[in-house]
Amino acid sequence: QVLLVESGGGLVQAGGSLRLSCYFSGTLFSINNMGWYRQAPGKQRELVAAITSGGYTYYTDSVKGRFTISGDNTKKTVYLQMNSLKPEDTAVYYCNRRMGSYYPWGQGTQVTVSS
Repeated sequence: QVLLVESGGGLVQAGGSLRLSCYFSGTLFSINNMGWYRQAPGKQRELVAAITSGGYTYYTDSVKGRFTISGDNTKKTVYLQMNSLKPEDTAVYYCNRRMGSYYPWGQGTQVTVSS
């Protein structure tokens, strides 16, 4: 059974940085077609960054130039480097497939940005 374990969240001041990690516990893993999502209170979960099946990166407009998605197949881990954080980035962050059938969702990691 695949488990996704997100970590690296925390409380940070506006303008600060955090690096999130997502560990994949299954046997077959590729960073391609993986993404980071976030869900703020009262809002729907949204895809903020992803690596496509062709290895290209995608970012939602609100994080372009500030967030960077990367991964390491040997460590079965996907990362999200978040710089210049804003209060509106406050949310629970999750990783999962970018498209297709999702893995079971992990617990996520809370990111709180204070103004």
